[in-house]
Amino acid sequence: MLKDVTLGQYFPGESPLHRADPRTKVVLSLCYIIALFCVKSALGMLLCALTLVCFHAASRIPLRTVLSGVKPILFILAFTFLINLFWTRGETLLFSWKFIRIYREGIVTALMMAVRILLLVTGSGIFLTYTTSPIMLTDAIEQLLSPLKKIKVPVHDFSMMMTIALRFIPTLIEETDRIMDAQKARGASFSTGGLIRRAKALIPILIPLFVCAFKRADDLAVAMECRCYRGGEGRTRMTRLRFSPADYLMMLSGVLLIAAVILLNHLPVGIAL
Repeated sequence: MLKDVTLGQYFPGESPLHRADPRTKVVLSLCYIIALFCVKSALGMLLCALTLVCFHAASRIPLRTVLSGVKPILFILAFTFLINLFWTRGETLLFSWKFIRIYREGIVTALMMAVRILLLVTGSGIFLTYTTSPIMLTDAIEQLLSPLKKIKVPVHDFSMMMTIALRFIPTLIEETDRIMDAQKARGASFSTGGLIRRAKALIPILIPLFVCAFKRADDLAVAMECRCYRGGEGRTRMTRLRFSPADYLMMLSGVLLIAAVILLNHLPVGIAL
């Protein structure tokens, strides 16, 4: 069910990752993403997976919650796997039938790409959205991008839009689930018929969903204006962000992860993409 999707939700806790400075988690997430895109060997991918397992244990987020966040991307994972499987050419032919040819290199590339996307999504959730509140995430992004204020970039507005978008993902998912239940009660069917019929069946969902989304955005804007919210210069914060020794260790681990992945890419024992 859509209501089981945990993408974009924040789960309060007292774990070491929850207590970490949000700027640390943003930097750590960026390092992890860079490491994933630099991976060219199976050992490097294994190292990224083990790193994610360690931080997941430190976050104390239930495994079921993390797996629920993978549901929205199952189609993307399958599509990416099949595209790389059938379109990647190599030297070792394993299967051939008419115009379909599957190579060993294609299987390796398909697996690596699917695992990369899986780790990317779960890592972003563990490092950021699951363990960081929207307000803290806004403050972290704003402070990290503060040098851009010198060239008149609206850093605060940009940070606020990003965090609000993340915050409203679970809200829109819940709204979609309620609309689908209401349409099913009226006799609508979303799982029968061909592809065109199923696409047409989504119209009674998309129209009220867009209406609800615009209404929520308008209500949020009115609520912020009624509270005289301006943001940016002169805005005070209840919590001051300060780095601790653990934060420096986390950021160092992210840098070391990138260095280790690059090193493993040049080892002869690694399985190259």
